[in-house]
Amino acid sequence: MVLAKEPVPGRVKTRLTPPFSPGQAAALAEAALADSLRAVAAAPATQRLLALDGLPGGWLPAGYAIIAQRGDGLDERLAAAFADAHRLRPDPVVLIGMDTPQVTPELLAAAGEALTCHDAVFGPAADGGFWLLGLRVPDPALLLGVPMSHPETGKRQLDRLERAGLAVHHLPELTDVDTAADAAHVAAHAPRTRFAGLLREMGR
Repeated sequence: MVLAKEPVPGRVKTRLTPPFSPGQAAALAEAALADSLRAVAAAPATQRLLALDGLPGGWLPAGYAIIAQRGDGLDERLAAAFADAHRLRPDPVVLIGMDTPQVTPELLAAAGEALTCHDAVFGPAADGGFWLLGLRVPDPALLLGVPMSHPETGKRQLDRLERAGLAVHHLPELTDVDTAADAAHVAAHAPRTRFAGLLREMGR
């Protein structure tokens, strides 16, 4: 499952402006989302979901079911997305955002495989958050109340999982695209992505 916002100028990737214009930031967000969706499409899965805030566009490939995001804070939206996905099909759920266009089908496959013998999978982000969370049996109590967009979000989320007694498998750290420096770093490490190609076209 991918949790995403519709890439509308002024609503997404606002920390990229400046140096990018709102239109450029939205285009980069769309490219990152397309890369993420493509990686999920190439990974083994029993269902592929997009938990979307907004409307789908031409960037959405075939094979995805769309569910609307519910809740106010990000913790509520994450908890609702997990619950809705599990209600549609009672399988383990792996969730990523739209901020890591460098994600690969291999990483996602490893996350899914880990859930056959672990209760949770956790992918830390360089900014202190997390880029992936997988749960064998989603439970809102594992997410609600965890402070999001905080330097210790990842630490707090991991602590919540461990305090619940879950066996957690750890994935490599990735960098979320939030700033222009992040964008350059990610593009350099994943030069064949749509995101990196667009960044080059923009002369960055």
